[in-house]
Formats: sequence, C-alpha cells, structure tokens
Amino acid sequence: MPFQDRFGLALTGSDAAAVPFLDSALTSLLLLRDDPMAQVDSAIATDNRLVMAHALKGTLCVLSTERSLLPLARSALAAGHTLASGATNRERTHLQALACWINGQLNQANACWESILVEHPDDALAMFAAHQTDFFLGQSSELRDRVARRLPELSPGTPLHGHYSAMFAFGLEEMGDYRAAESQGRAALEINPEDIWAVHAVAHVMEMNNRIDEGIEWIQSSAGNWSARSFFSGHLWWHQALYFFDRQQWNEVLRLYDERIRRNDSPVVMDLLDASALLWRLRLHEVDVGDRWRRISELWEPHLADGWSAFNDYHAMMSFVCAGRDDLARSLLEVMERASHDKTDNGASTLAVGLPAARAFHACSEGRYGEAVALLLPLKAIAARAGGSHAQRDLLTQTLIGAAQHSGQHKLARSLLNERLALKPQSTLNQVWIERINRLA
Repeated sequence: MPFQDRFGLALTGSDAAAVPFLDSALTSLLLLRDDPMAQVDSAIATDNRLVMAHALKGTLCVLSTERSLLPLARSALAAGHTLASGATNRERTHLQALACWINGQLNQANACWESILVEHPDDALAMFAAHQTDFFLGQSSELRDRVARRLPELSPGTPLHGHYSAMFAFGLEEMGDYRAAESQGRAALEINPEDIWAVHAVAHVMEMNNRIDEGIEWIQSSAGNWSARSFFSGHLWWHQALYFFDRQQWNEVLRLYDERIRRNDSPVVMDLLDASALLWRLRLHEVDVGDRWRRISELWEPHLADGWSAFNDYHAMMSFVCAGRDDLARSLLEVMERASHDKTDNGASTLAVGLPAARAFHACSEGRYGEAVALLLPLKAIAARAGGSHAQRDLLTQTLIGAAQHSGQHKLARSLLNERLALKPQSTLNQVWIERINRLA
C-alpha cells in the first residue's frame, strides 16, 4: 500500500502508522540529534514491510563508519530485498546504494544516490547520504555541487531547503568560498535555528578565516539550540577548542576536552576522532595531557582489526603510539597493509594516504622524524583522498612541520609556516611557531 513521507515521496508499506516514526528518524538524522536508530526501529516494529525504514536503518549503520555495525546493515539490506519486488524504483535504488557501501564501493553508492536525486531532488536521505559519503571520499567539489544541482528545485524557505542550504554552506566552505558559505549557513539557520550542520559550516568559515573571537562567540551563542540534543555537539566543542588552540590557551583547550568533548566518555568513532586529533595537536606543542591518551587507546582497541576507514585508522594510530602501546601500533600497521590491497575505495585511500600517515605517526613516536617528513611531504597535496575536512587534515600539515623542526629541516618548516601565514597572517599559533623555527635556525 503506498504512503508518502513528510517531503511527499512515495513509500511502500502496509501500515501508515509507521510513517511518522520514519519521518522523525529522517528529521533527526538531518539535524544530527536524538536517536534516529531508535526511531527507525519503531517504524519497523510498527510496519516491517516499510521498505524505506530498512533502507534508512542500513544507511545509518554504514554512515557511522563503524565496521561492527556491518552485520546490522546487512540484515537491514536483506529485509529490504525481501520486499523489493513491490517497491518503487527509488526505494530499490536506495537498497542498491546500501549494498555498494557494504561492499566498500562508496563511489558506486554515490552514483546510486545521484540517480535518485536526478528524478527526486527532494529525496533528503539520498542527499544526506551522498553528502556524507562525499565527505568520506574527500570530494570537496561534490560537497558543493551535488547540492547546488538540487537547490533551485526546492521551495525557498521550506525545512528541506534549509537542510540543503546547510549542506551547500559546508561544500562552499570546503571549496574556499567563505563569504557565500557563511551567507548560506546563516540563511539555513533562519529557517531552522537548530540545524547544527549550518552552525558547523559557519564555524568552519571562521576557523579558516582565523576569526577567533567571532568563532568562540558563534559556538557559545548558538549552543542553546543544539548542545542538549545533538549527537554531533562534541564536534562543535572540538571546533571551539581549535579557536583556543590558536591562542595557545592550553588550559582552556584541556577544559573543553574534559567538560565537553569527552564529557560522556563516548566510544563512538566520530567522538574518538575528535579526541585523538586534539590530543595529538597538543603533543606537537609539548603540552602535558596527563593520562588522557590511555583511555582513548582503550576505546580504539576494539577497532584495531577493522581495516574499514583509512581516516579512522590513522587516528587510532595516534592513540596507540601516545599511550605507549607499540604492540597495538604494529598490529594496526599490519592491518592497514592488508587493507591497502583491497579492491575497495578504502583500499585505495589506505594505500595513498592512510598507511603512509600511520607510519609517519609511528616514526614520530620513535624519534624518526626525518622518516616522518619523507612520508608526510607527498601527502600534503593528496590528503583529501582519505576524507575529512580542511580543518581536520590540517593535523597532517602540523605534524609535518613538527617533524621537520625536530629533524633539523628548519628551512622546510619555515617554508610551510610561510604558507600558513599567507593564509592566516593573524594566527598566534603560526606566528609563535615561525619565531621558534627562526631561533632554532
């Protein structure tokens, strides 16, 4: 029996009572809040024949980038396949995209979602899933352009237009169009002040423009709209910590780490990424972080054998080497070596970026800084292949500068800092760092 979701798209199912649960799950996903998985489970419990509920559940699993959720994703896919003969072409293509993701073919999954969006530009799940997958693939232009192809087809001022504007803002920011990105992000928030992805996009703009005071105020003033309900809030506080990091206010960075970023001791990979990235940055500047690495390494250890995300793996490596777990570090290198031979998108990104980066972090931990420089320097132009944002990948450049400094390659370190100062001339961090290099040289 056909129904419609909140955006007017046809749904195949047997009980209309399940649709509000599905709508609620999708809304939660778009706003990155509450528990979309629990809501989609309620939809399935109400109507096990609702095809898009199974597609959404599987998509939630794969977008987490947690390999432990793959069995659940496969179960959702299997349940959807049993209903596929009576489903719409749109719904079957969602299942096809999910199958591609499960098989490690992220680009093929995006091709499926793109084909949906050509016919149904208002398919919010296809847009959100493709947007996130573009992020994992480091495809900055598609973060912008995939949304741009759809925005004119939507009614301005509607919630869906607001969600798409938030995604467009992030894509514009990643492509360096900061003025337009901020305008789109603020426009999205006028439609829905709780849209944390829009807040996030503007926070990125302020980070890239080194508008430190404005960035701190931006996070603080908007927090009431997202901090209590969003499962993405830790990442916004991570951005807040980066502002204080540029000022070298280490105590404030650590306070945010303890009270906001790691407040709940979350084992979720997304939260472990933020923790590892922030602590490693502090390590580069010889800030004492106490015993914090031990707990993060414990939470990364269950993911040791995943070989599922190069970006995740090289962040796990930071925790292992800094916690003194060389056994885990060497095991992870073996896992990544095997993964680099996989005929998957992650295999390619592990070979190109993830494995050299992980080896560089391991080399740094053993004082082999010249080797780390040799590993990291070629990654500078291609680091996006392993995913992440410009702000996140800046960790690799900072590590390269630190390794150049410690290996006595002061001219290289200074040239890299010249580049940073050309983009952020007011950055306290960069100014202090180049003064340090000049004294050493």
